[in-house]
Amino acid sequence: MKDFIIPTKDWNKDMGTPARAGKPVTLNIDGVAVTVPAGTSVMRAAQEAGIAIPKLCATDSLEPIGSCRLCMVQIDGMRGTPASCTTPVHEGMQVHTQTEDLKRLRRGVMELYISDHPLDCLTCAANGDCELQDMAGAVGLREVRYTPGENHFETRSNGEANPRYIAKDVSNPYFSYDPAKCIVCMRCVRACEEVQGTFALTIEGRGFDARISPAAPDFLSSDCVSCGACVQACPTATLVEKSVEEIGTPERSVVTTCAYCGVGCSFEAQMRGDELVRMVPWKGGQANRGHSCVKGRFAYGYANHADRILNPMIRDSIDQPWREVSWAEALDFTATRLRAIQARHGKDSVGVITSSRCTNEETFLVQKLARAVFGTNNTDTCARVCHSPTGYGLKQTFGTSAGTQNFDSVEKTDLAVVIGANPTDGHPVFASRLRKRLRAGAKLIVIDPRRIDLLETPHLGQSWHLALRPGTNVAVLTAMAHVIVTEGLRDGTFIAERCDLDEWADYIEFVQNPDYAPEAVEGLTGVPAPLLREAARAYAAAPNAAIYYGLGVTEHSQGSTTVIAIANLAMMTGNIGREGVGVNPLRGQNNVQGSCDMGSFPHELPGYRHVSDDAARAIFERAWGVTLDPEPGLRIPNMLDAAVAGQFKGLYVQGEDILQSDPDTRHVSAGLAAMDCVIVHDLFLNETANYAHVFLPGSTFLEKDGTFTNAERRINPVRRVMAPKNGYADWEVTQMLANAMGAGWSYTHPREIMAEIAATTPGFANVTYAMLDERGSVQWPCNDSAPEGSPIMHVDGFVRGKGRFIRTAYVPTEERTGPRFPLLLTTGRILSQYNVGAQTRRTANVVWHDQDVLEIHPHDAETRGIKEGDWVRLASRAGDTTLRAVLTDRVSPGVVYTTFHHPTTQANVVTTDNSDWATNCPEYKVTAVQVALSNGPSDWQERYAAQAAAARRIEAAE
Repeated sequence: MKDFIIPTKDWNKDMGTPARAGKPVTLNIDGVAVTVPAGTSVMRAAQEAGIAIPKLCATDSLEPIGSCRLCMVQIDGMRGTPASCTTPVHEGMQVHTQTEDLKRLRRGVMELYISDHPLDCLTCAANGDCELQDMAGAVGLREVRYTPGENHFETRSNGEANPRYIAKDVSNPYFSYDPAKCIVCMRCVRACEEVQGTFALTIEGRGFDARISPAAPDFLSSDCVSCGACVQACPTATLVEKSVEEIGTPERSVVTTCAYCGVGCSFEAQMRGDELVRMVPWKGGQANRGHSCVKGRFAYGYANHADRILNPMIRDSIDQPWREVSWAEALDFTATRLRAIQARHGKDSVGVITSSRCTNEETFLVQKLARAVFGTNNTDTCARVCHSPTGYGLKQTFGTSAGTQNFDSVEKTDLAVVIGANPTDGHPVFASRLRKRLRAGAKLIVIDPRRIDLLETPHLGQSWHLALRPGTNVAVLTAMAHVIVTEGLRDGTFIAERCDLDEWADYIEFVQNPDYAPEAVEGLTGVPAPLLREAARAYAAAPNAAIYYGLGVTEHSQGSTTVIAIANLAMMTGNIGREGVGVNPLRGQNNVQGSCDMGSFPHELPGYRHVSDDAARAIFERAWGVTLDPEPGLRIPNMLDAAVAGQFKGLYVQGEDILQSDPDTRHVSAGLAAMDCVIVHDLFLNETANYAHVFLPGSTFLEKDGTFTNAERRINPVRRVMAPKNGYADWEVTQMLANAMGAGWSYTHPREIMAEIAATTPGFANVTYAMLDERGSVQWPCNDSAPEGSPIMHVDGFVRGKGRFIRTAYVPTEERTGPRFPLLLTTGRILSQYNVGAQTRRTANVVWHDQDVLEIHPHDAETRGIKEGDWVRLASRAGDTTLRAVLTDRVSPGVVYTTFHHPTTQANVVTTDNSDWATNCPEYKVTAVQVALSNGPSDWQERYAAQAAAARRIEAAE
């Protein structure tokens, strides 16, 4: 892999205005003929011809407004000097960009800008990276003829405080706002509206008094979500990263992929030497198209946090303090213990948990470690507790365990169904793209117990909120299918041509039963029948309707059934196989799709082939030189059960924190405590490490090469930005452990691991690092049948042949409310935090969310005497914890909601061991609870905190 690097295409060139689609139009610019699509601006056409027209208010991520007047041109047959950014081309147009009149006018415009701008360029954070500075040079400005007068940048005027001066706003932890340097180009305001969709910024005042405002006392208290779009759009140092102010202007860039959610945003890691200055969203990123969120843009500071462990550590028992040792001693200690365990308890007494935060290559090696070195199929991943029902449900209906679309597809959507997901918090960059489509007229159906922010989208058109009771997803979706079938709204042609007609006939018999009518299930679901019927008709009638879903679908006892019900809806309405439609799981972690692709499940080899498949197993046996077990291994819950029973004794956990993320915390801790060798391979001493005997320090995404696969099946390159602070990338650590066990692996670079993946996994057959360098990314399957990748799945037919309809009978969860536990708890995420918070809690993001809180409806709070901010006890049949209450009508009466980002709360001590019938995915979203006033942290929380502190002791170095 090259040392730097943006691929050779000119991905980052700013063309001034957005691209258009239309018939070819040929014009002449400064004697150069250029052909562009109709609707293209003169400015963009000039850039296509290699002619740069000066500009300040225009950029190709925003619609042009022509306010700065710097981009004026002269056009034969047209009066005056029109703005090139707002003037569309026409056939035969003759354009002049550099006449004497234009030179004079542009210098005059620039003089006006500079007359109200501080000339502190040498000490300015944007020095060398300032468009105002660049444009002053481009127009040949050499003097400012205006005498000093009223301005916005001097603190004092005529010996008195300057009434127009506004002090610099440094309230946001990541960027500053200096009104004194603002040229009121409005790029920040437009970026907040057009790109992000938050509408947090506005213009206050008119004329000379106009200034950008966050419509609040400061940025931190405003509606700003710190996505960074305004900072990226600003042509001066008005909005600038604090890291640039502190470190200086970057000198080089490496393009890599964000390690947070499943959107898979591409970023330029901009560096000075080996120090990361800032992360800037890369325009060539096909998942994010140059946009970002607060986590990917700013929350990378955890890589240098003082809590990070950089040396291996071991201990004989978990009541002892940790002891720092060399890599050789740690690996020998680990291998000796694992061999002893297997010798005493059998080969299946150990297992691994792969990471959805690590690369495909690293995950591939961990499951290979289990199968080829340990000799067991005891391998699982965090997808067990999130999207394992997606894998099961979509494979049963469509034939493949992944979403059907790319993110660009949303631009063609006429109606979006969002069920069990909160994209603005969990997948914010995708949410911004969806909001843009909603503002353009697309309709929205939200199926969620909680009113999510998507329903508050500015300029939102027609929408429906089906605020169902937790646990009734299947009943609602089957009722929608009932309406579509009984009212004749199905797509008969699609069904006849693309689906199994015998299965369809059986499904019709089931779904048209009156028991599934909206009126029949209204009492169960809490969704008014007329509203549900309206939503079903709207979905069926939309030319292009897409379903996007999250963990509110999968983390139920009927999670797999709900995924099947979603697939049924898409097939019966023909919403599969083209742009703007489809079934789209919004994956929670950066590589949870990839961890599944790489064979992390105990019953599947890489590429979703069952371990009992002799032909598939033979491929890996030839490649690895071993005999593989044809029997599926243990899932995570089964590993813990077997540990408590004394049958499972060793576990290697890479980049996951099961003690905080998995349900029924007490059961997880009992299972871990019963093991003889728990190896945690991570960045920090996480909660699971409290029960570990070996700690192997991990590397961040900035310190390794590899690939991530996002929610749209896009394989994105991860490029090493700096050397691993622990000495090794994670794939090297796994290789060293395998070799300590006698494996004899000899990989020298992750490209060799990808070559092995491609040779053994049909969907990755044509994937190479050279391809990713050239193209930026590719979506699997990428093989001889689809050499360019597969942006849309199931175009001409389903992977399984014919689409399969499956009955989706509603089966109530065993978790029931009653007199002791009358409320239902559901859980989720918040924008500023990520998963268990191990990364984001070690950044300035805690300024927005420093603790988990309990959302409760004012009615439920009043009956319990609870006020805003009170400590409350949250208790279930499994356990209890305490946290502070937030009163809100976002949740319905009878429903409470919390997040799981902070270990001091340990929300999963409350959740039960109920799980999905097909995959054992935990039922996080339905827990019967009671809420009552409390005096503060519970006894259990205090005991846990003391135990965790004792478990994290490290012996002082001699």
